[in-house]
Amino acid sequence: MNIEFTQRQTSEAGLAYEKDVAEMSPVVPLKKGILTVAQLLADNELSIPEYQRPYKWTGTHISQLFADIDLHKDKKAYRLGTVVFHRHNGKRYIVDGQQRTLSLMLAAHALIETRTPEEAPNPILRKDLQETLKSLPGKMIDPAFTNLTSQTNLHNNYLAVKRIVSRPEFTESMIDFLLNQCELVYFELNDISEAFQFFDSQNARGRDLDPHDLLKAFHLREFAEEDEPWKASVVSQWENTDSKTLIRLFADYLFRIRNWSRGASARYFSKEHTPLFKGVNINQIERFPYVEQLRMAHHFVDEYNQSYQRRIDGNQLAFPFHLDQIIINGRRFFEMIAHYQDKIGHIEKNHLPVLEGYAPQILNAINSYEARHRTGDRYVRDLFDCLLIAYIDKFGMIDISRAIEKTFIWAYSLRLKMEVLQLASMDNYVLELNMFLLMKEATQPADFLSCELPVISTPKARKVEQITELFKNMGYHE
Repeated sequence: MNIEFTQRQTSEAGLAYEKDVAEMSPVVPLKKGILTVAQLLADNELSIPEYQRPYKWTGTHISQLFADIDLHKDKKAYRLGTVVFHRHNGKRYIVDGQQRTLSLMLAAHALIETRTPEEAPNPILRKDLQETLKSLPGKMIDPAFTNLTSQTNLHNNYLAVKRIVSRPEFTESMIDFLLNQCELVYFELNDISEAFQFFDSQNARGRDLDPHDLLKAFHLREFAEEDEPWKASVVSQWENTDSKTLIRLFADYLFRIRNWSRGASARYFSKEHTPLFKGVNINQIERFPYVEQLRMAHHFVDEYNQSYQRRIDGNQLAFPFHLDQIIINGRRFFEMIAHYQDKIGHIEKNHLPVLEGYAPQILNAINSYEARHRTGDRYVRDLFDCLLIAYIDKFGMIDISRAIEKTFIWAYSLRLKMEVLQLASMDNYVLELNMFLLMKEATQPADFLSCELPVISTPKARKVEQITELFKNMGYHE
């Protein structure tokens, strides 16, 4: 395969192609089936039409693809996704699935280069795998791309794939699994209009899948066999929760707190960020030292709750979840989401103990000041809520009044300092003065509460008189 890829992307040519083929192609029923990776790559009738978008997969996509393959390598088969073809003049044009197909082609070329030569550091010994790989160059298509984005991504991803497949731990059994047990569902249509309509309908359904929907599907697959009796009850709360509530839970709270606690930007929660909520499968992960405390907590909580003594005292032990913990895949993920949905709901409704100091005035002010519904002010309120949630998650209600005061000064300093406040402003502010990192490292409330915060000199925001007055009273306004 020529690694100096080029992409011919001309919208006018693409439209002309679509019009021409639409007039010539007879309408035929949908053809569908399953192809192994080896079968897909060996199809010399494949073609990438001119109207296809650039190749935009990055190293992150490649790493995720091979991580998924490694995770499922013990299964009889693993579905990598869907490909939609349009059949015309003896060619199968890829309407949907170009990114994955090209990535698999990179993997095949990398295997041929690094593993089939006899003098290779880690050569393939199995004759059937050798023959399969050595036969592919004469069958695989050799697409050309002029688009710089495609060229760069294909070159970088080829190097990334080479690093993965050349390692000794990428065993012959994994190569066999990739080529012969990893599968793609394909749909083939003879009419270009129907092909695009089918592609649009597939993508429309895909757009309806929010990140939390993808996480739900992933963690349902991760359920351990012994956890199956819990599946219905554990998932029921998820199913009974309004989708908008789940979107806000993940996007405004869980995603931001987890990412900011890592010192990373957290503006928009998208499908790219779902790995942040994927962790370890207790039944499949190696006995690494870092997993043992998770394994102990997981089994001890179950053992305690299922003990016959619970039939007498009725006590139930909750799993000790933490916002920045490693996720336990499957049942515990759903339990964790239910746990934080309940906890955050209580905080949003101000279900807090009796407060002291300035805390009652702070909650009253941020819930009632005139401009609280402006977009920028909502961002600041999200900041306040996220940091307060992180504090309660770590230290409970110990010194909660002082925690509210500290969180208020930190969050609403941003509001007073800026006349126009955008999402980027909020994100940059967190990364510059990251109280979430401080919270992560804290071992007692004083580590957080003793942090010095800057004083505001000349507020720029309008319609925030209640907030400004509190800053003055608390000594944070010159």
